Amino acid sequence: MGQKGRCDVKGYIGPRISLVLLGCAVGFALGAGRARADFTFGTPKNLGPNVNSTVEDGGPCVSKDGLSLYLYSFLDGFGVSTVRMAMRESVEEPWQQAVSVGPSPISAGTALCLSADELSIFYDSFQPGGFGQADIWVATRESLSHPWSPSVNLGPKVNSWSTDMGASISADGLELYFGSDRPGGSGDWDVWVTTRETVSDPWGEAVNLGPAINSPVYDGHPCISPDGLMLFISSDRSGGYGDWDIWVAKRATKNDAWGRPVNLGPPLNTSAGEAEPYLSADGRTLYFSDWWIPRPGGIGRNDLWQAPILPVVDFNGDGQVNGRDVVIMTQCWGQDDPVCDIGPTPFGDGIVDEKDLFALAEYLEEAVVDPTLVAHWAMDETEGITAHDGAGGNDGTIMGLPLWQPAAGAIDGALELNGMAFLTADSVLSPAGGPFSVVAWVNGGAPGQVIVSQGGGANWLMADAAEGTLTTELTKPGRAGGPLLSQAVITDGNWHRVAVTWDGENRKLYVDGVLAAEDTQDSLADCTGRLIIGAANNLVPGTFFTGLIDDVRIYRRAVKP
Repeated sequence: MGQKGRCDVKGYIGPRISLVLLGCAVGFALGAGRARADFTFGTPKNLGPNVNSTVEDGGPCVSKDGLSLYLYSFLDGFGVSTVRMAMRESVEEPWQQAVSVGPSPISAGTALCLSADELSIFYDSFQPGGFGQADIWVATRESLSHPWSPSVNLGPKVNSWSTDMGASISADGLELYFGSDRPGGSGDWDVWVTTRETVSDPWGEAVNLGPAINSPVYDGHPCISPDGLMLFISSDRSGGYGDWDIWVAKRATKNDAWGRPVNLGPPLNTSAGEAEPYLSADGRTLYFSDWWIPRPGGIGRNDLWQAPILPVVDFNGDGQVNGRDVVIMTQCWGQDDPVCDIGPTPFGDGIVDEKDLFALAEYLEEAVVDPTLVAHWAMDETEGITAHDGAGGNDGTIMGLPLWQPAAGAIDGALELNGMAFLTADSVLSPAGGPFSVVAWVNGGAPGQVIVSQGGGANWLMADAAEGTLTTELTKPGRAGGPLLSQAVITDGNWHRVAVTWDGENRKLYVDGVLAAEDTQDSLADCTGRLIIGAANNLVPGTFFTGLIDDVRIYRRAVKP
């Protein structure tokens, strides 16, 4: 960049595969405006010393076949950039030593972006002949074997007297997104777009994407996905994990408005600075740089990294990939369902069909990753006052004198509460932060008793005080919304799997895999209070649970229990 802007249920027999829990990431379900499948990120990997130097390296750009990588490096310390290129024999092979592209029109550019046909390359530069500070330029070539022609400035309709940089060209070549600190935006640095009717036409007047995408602070270095339905941006807006984070916005079609950007979360984003996203043509890898504050394990001042993009395949959030997930997929057959539309991986194609079934089958015989699981209390302990969190390391502490029942759970053991005890743990998320789900097994309870709540916030899962039916009080801020009540009784002394999910737009309650109630709720009240299992948010007498609670899970996505 060169600068900084501001287990199976008893009695069920079927294939079972336990999830390998590797940390936290974000699975996306943005309601009606979302685009295709939910996905997560695997652990980012440094591109290594063949690509990264001891100084600043950034602006990754990868060819369509995944075998050529362009980047810029400030090899002289911090002054003039050098464009380098690394190659590899196949996408399974490591990158070979990056070398300077030598004297060429792009040899001193930054933040490069190839067109889909790889015959045009866009970049930003302070070279003479521009309209302001850094401008966006383009070099072209007749074929892949021809040299790059002299660069052409994109002109005053795109560039300004300010700094314009970080261009990303759509696959059809008709949209060009970039960042700029020019006047007329929402913040000190915004994302803009310029369009044209055909690839032979000149670019039109650049348009600010507005407050739907931009914030009052830095938003820039966008990356438009190959299907044109996702826009990745670098931003240091509030709600992130570090100095800069990578966020994504979605739209249902190219004619629809962009939804609000969502933070991609850990393990992609950290307390370091993550920026300059570049999505591979097959959608399976996100390349990025660590800018301003480097990530641990790097080589130089700033490095290039890559993270695999993985489909979410545990549809019902039970910690397994098995026949139940196959049944859920068949129930969505022929529909545009973003949960089950996982094929071609990772983003799907808008319809649930045999491609998705084949993609799911790949995970039925091997361990899979579900980083959207941010907390999981299995309740399998046999003694002590600690309930271990197997996903996020957020162990809970028992208050009172409940009993561990190691052989009486819906899945292995369970915690038996006596109406005077509860379990508490640090907050794992705020309900306002994006799509999420809370799933638990319960046996017993009485009307008015609470299963999961948040101190200072809402009662997430509870039995209605009148009938003992599943209810949630998760709602909008203030008096804008109310509780959601179902007709499904959960206090009859039998095991029930209960859940509340929110996809950013729809609030749903499930009992034993059946949708019990739903409504529209486009926002939820913010709260970061401690989590409480087995009592109300205010610990009022009469709300303490009496019975067994087992396998409590919290996901950063809307599951289908």
